[in-house]
Amino acid sequence: MSRLIVVSNRVAPTQEGRPAAGGLAIGVLDALKQTGGVWFGWSGETVAQPQPPAIDVQGKVTYATVGLAKRDYDHYYRGFSNATLWPALHYRTDLLRYDRQEYAGYLRVNQQFARDLVPMLKDDDVIWVHDYHLIPLAEALREAGVRNPIGFFLHIPFPAPEVFRAVPPHAELAKALMAYDLIGFQTDSDVQAFRDYVTREAMGTSADVRAADGRPVVRLTAYGRTAKAAAYPIGIYPDAIAQAAEQFSTRKAVTEFAQSMQGRKLIMSVDRLDYSKGLAERFLAFENLLQASPHWQRRVSLVQIAPPTRSDVQTYQRIRQNLERETGRINGRFAELDWSPIRYLNRKYDRNLLMALFRIAQVGLVTPLRDGMNLVAKEYVAAQDPSDPGVLVLSQFAGAAEQMPGALVVNPFDMLQMSEAIERALSMPLAERQARYRDMMGPLRKNDLSVWRDSFLDDLRAIEAETIAHARVKRAASSSHGRRDQVKA
Repeated sequence: MSRLIVVSNRVAPTQEGRPAAGGLAIGVLDALKQTGGVWFGWSGETVAQPQPPAIDVQGKVTYATVGLAKRDYDHYYRGFSNATLWPALHYRTDLLRYDRQEYAGYLRVNQQFARDLVPMLKDDDVIWVHDYHLIPLAEALREAGVRNPIGFFLHIPFPAPEVFRAVPPHAELAKALMAYDLIGFQTDSDVQAFRDYVTREAMGTSADVRAADGRPVVRLTAYGRTAKAAAYPIGIYPDAIAQAAEQFSTRKAVTEFAQSMQGRKLIMSVDRLDYSKGLAERFLAFENLLQASPHWQRRVSLVQIAPPTRSDVQTYQRIRQNLERETGRINGRFAELDWSPIRYLNRKYDRNLLMALFRIAQVGLVTPLRDGMNLVAKEYVAAQDPSDPGVLVLSQFAGAAEQMPGALVVNPFDMLQMSEAIERALSMPLAERQARYRDMMGPLRKNDLSVWRDSFLDDLRAIEAETIAHARVKRAASSSHGRRDQVKA
């Protein structure tokens, strides 16, 4: 089998025994270990001068990482990626900031990545590029002469055309996406949004086709290029999470935390500190519950774990300050000597510890304002005790909502609806909780992380096979014409 080349903004930790936290890391590492290949991306370090990629070979996997100059970090990462694309793709055009120099830096880093990657490639490699930081990478690789099959997966939402158009170089970005052979999205809604942009804004064409296993795929033609697009909802390994949650639930930190609850019910939320996660709205909904249903006071606590992210960006500093202010205000209003309504923890915890905390929580509160998938929702369900499971309250704007039929789905902009859903979850009878848990665990097992990875790579390799077959037909036709011309002569 051909090698797999994975390209992402960051490369997962490679230390033996250190867990890779995200679905991307776990999923692609498995594939790389099977086929052999290269994982290429930013090291996370800023450097004075660009250097050749640092190479770390571990078994069949080669990790290749590069540092970024401070200017490139500011323009490519802090600038266009996270000040322009991130808010736009999460429907927050009010927070969008565009600077031409930052966009130039975004293109510059993608071109540098392409130059560094090209010498590592072999003719039969399959290339899989991940996320919004690297939209122009395929175009840069094509300009460098790379003809290998290249796929792209967007881990965050793709917005409606009217929203995407708010990004000034939207047409250039769409054209760059069409340089990929296969474009993967989290949901059918994202596929439709990109299809609408291509047909309405780029005056392209689209056709419904099928993958080898019957899944729907869209063939798109625009800017003189043809690509396929489809939904590949990312999953988890639910049984592994269940095992870890049960195993770690007996650890001292978990048992001591459970004892500190003094029999009160627990609502758990875990999110990166980001405006897309709807944390302030969630706090207000919980406050509304305590105000409208006073009998829940002293009987329930909300634990919000929000590890810091992009702490050097002013917008995120304001988010942290606002949440700290809201936590203090709500606790000041309702707290007693032996009870705090909200425990807000702005720090990172071990993933296995989080799974154990999910297991003992009666409610998982996952209410982003917009999210590509949100694996926390899936992890919460997988971590539950089947004999006494908790209830998932989930935003309709998380991609996971399409796959979680047992969740209480809410509109995160409706505080009253959220507080009512929280109360319903806290009061739900055991039989209904068990039924909802079973309704969600089935799809989680059927569409686990390996299904996401394998279905995407199978479709990408099928495109590779089609390309090879088409080239053979063209060569055969050319050879046939040549023989006929010789006979005539």
